[in-house]
Amino acid sequence: MTIIKRALISVSDKRGIVEFAQTLQGFGVEILSTGGTAQLLRDNHVTVTEVSDYTGFPEMLDGRVKTLHPKIHGGILGRRDLPTHVSAMEQAGIPTIDMVVVNLYPFRETVAKPGCTLEEAIEHIDIGGPAMVRAAAKNHAHVVVVTDPDDYPFLAREMASSGGAIGAETRLALAKKAFSHTAEYDGAISNYLTALDARNQKQTFPDRYNVQFIKVMDLRYGENPHQHAAFYRDINLPAGSLANFTQLQGKELSYNNIADADAAWECVKTFGTPACVIVKHANPCGVAIDSGLLGAYEKAFQTDPTSAFGGIIAFNGEVGIDVVNAMNARKHFVEVLIAPGYSDEAKAAFASKPNLRVLEVPLGGGQNVLEYKRIGGGLLLQTPDTFNVGRDQLKVVTKKQPTPEQLDDLLFAWRVAKFVKSNAIVFCGNGMTLGVGAGQMSRVDSTRIAAIKAANAGLSLQGSAVASDAFFPFRDGVDVLAEAGAACVIQPGGSIRDDEVIAAADEHGIAMVMTGIRHFRH
Repeated sequence: MTIIKRALISVSDKRGIVEFAQTLQGFGVEILSTGGTAQLLRDNHVTVTEVSDYTGFPEMLDGRVKTLHPKIHGGILGRRDLPTHVSAMEQAGIPTIDMVVVNLYPFRETVAKPGCTLEEAIEHIDIGGPAMVRAAAKNHAHVVVVTDPDDYPFLAREMASSGGAIGAETRLALAKKAFSHTAEYDGAISNYLTALDARNQKQTFPDRYNVQFIKVMDLRYGENPHQHAAFYRDINLPAGSLANFTQLQGKELSYNNIADADAAWECVKTFGTPACVIVKHANPCGVAIDSGLLGAYEKAFQTDPTSAFGGIIAFNGEVGIDVVNAMNARKHFVEVLIAPGYSDEAKAAFASKPNLRVLEVPLGGGQNVLEYKRIGGGLLLQTPDTFNVGRDQLKVVTKKQPTPEQLDDLLFAWRVAKFVKSNAIVFCGNGMTLGVGAGQMSRVDSTRIAAIKAANAGLSLQGSAVASDAFFPFRDGVDVLAEAGAACVIQPGGSIRDDEVIAAADEHGIAMVMTGIRHFRH
């Protein structure tokens, strides 16, 4: 056990630091501090020794040099179990420092501000802080290093239960956290600086890309039982992302559960009206909007009842008992249910289905800054596909004009198509999917599959709206969807045969609008 006799506190994030320092003072700990932290502690009746008074050397260079002194680093790095270290420290008059409470200049927050200059960014690169954190983490056998304010209450409790000491297991855990903290900090600096061009203008992709994720859980296996897997959460978690989930009940999540849940959640949260999305094997097999979640669920299920069995269901509002009763009435087996909230009655009803995985995810803005895809020996990065076309951005290219109701269905179909694997064809009508064709090598085959699925579900495609995630390379795709009963179609355009495709639509009496934007999803 390490008895804490002297602590150095210097923090940018001052959450909880006053209370923690008061706790340390209650154990008789001598507190060293710098600048704003020292003043804050003094203002709250904590006795503090300024580092400059402790070292006998004043801060200099506009605060760039404060703690870079042998009396600080010798006190942190000296091994108490080596007589030569102990003797050298005694001869130099260097007391031991048993705890280092440090978090770093807010570099990431600084460079995220609009108009941040290179000079401002450079001044927010911490030097003394990382040096102290790394020194304390290296010597964790004798020193406690604290970088996260959320750890203060736990440490206070451990000291209270052990007479002011911190055990070896805790010291090692905090050291691991500290090295990760400085690694993430240096990675953010590298990402920023290597993204600057010759004129110091920020580019989207840095020359060196650093990122950190925190392991949340081991998974039973990967996509298949012979593969190992784990789930990691982004250290800078976007609001409203699936990784914010709380599992209310059910079996442990699998690799495929999480992947499919993400596909469902990303789709459903884009709708501003009550919506339901059912996903099976990474593709939406039923999507609908309605005046309430019950109606949205019933319409989404109707699209493809066969595929909905064993699927993932996501809602963008609080799920009530009416939705649960409708699922039970259909004997709808569900792997994962996702929503931003559930009524008390719904939660009580889930108790009869102990294996059902129920996730609660807060709705919110924000998305991943970049998306990744691993390839052999490398990594593909891209910005996320967040574009949603507006009504005023559509270009009608046929003689027949779509009606306002058809435009609503076309925009709905287009939003769904963005989440369907290419080549994607989506038939819709009355705010629901009628047939989904996904992941085919031929767009014509996707169209035929979508029509077959609609027929299997007993749904008519007469007068339906169709979305194609990319342009029609030939007129045959339009011929097939017209034969199925489509009345209007939305597509990006851009084919060298656009004139031929438009002529085919005119020939069939179909209204066609173009977006100028495609939505491939691989």
